[in-house]
Amino acid sequence: MRSTYSGWQIAIHWLVFLLVVTAYCAMEFRGFAPRSYRPYFNIVHVSCGISILVLMVTRLLLRLKTPSPAIVPKPRAMLTGMAHLGHLVIYLLFIALPVIGLLMMWFRGNNWIAFGIVMPHTAEADFDLVDMLKDYHVTLATLGYYVIGLHAAAALMHHYVWKDNTLLRMLPKKRR
Repeated sequence: MRSTYSGWQIAIHWLVFLLVVTAYCAMEFRGFAPRSYRPYFNIVHVSCGISILVLMVTRLLLRLKTPSPAIVPKPRAMLTGMAHLGHLVIYLLFIALPVIGLLMMWFRGNNWIAFGIVMPHTAEADFDLVDMLKDYHVTLATLGYYVIGLHAAAALMHHYVWKDNTLLRMLPKKRR
């Protein structure tokens, strides 16, 4: 059995991390830009969201197909259960957020752009639904800050406190 995740799994993990940071930054910093630039921040945000969705589904399929490398030394059952719960929350969150965002864009009923391409939309807008979806999207995105923080803290705890190989399993291999 492998001692680390596959190169694909590691690459997808860190690419999703960079895309999530970019998507969050696009929304957090757009208010500092002149109003005429704000659509570009939205394009970046939506394009990152779609990319995250595709990569998270791919990552989930890889995870279901490929067993995770063993954690050495083996953690207590409670920590393993909490890790599984945490990963379930991460997968659900970063699949649900882009899906809700896409539905929100679809039901606005006007043109929107992702990857520089004008995307399809419904013929008739449903602004009540859009408002509800936006509330869910913002709430889940805010929850995402906490989930990401807990995930990073858990990885650091594994590495520095429990001194196991959890973090090392997801780091790219050093060139020799």
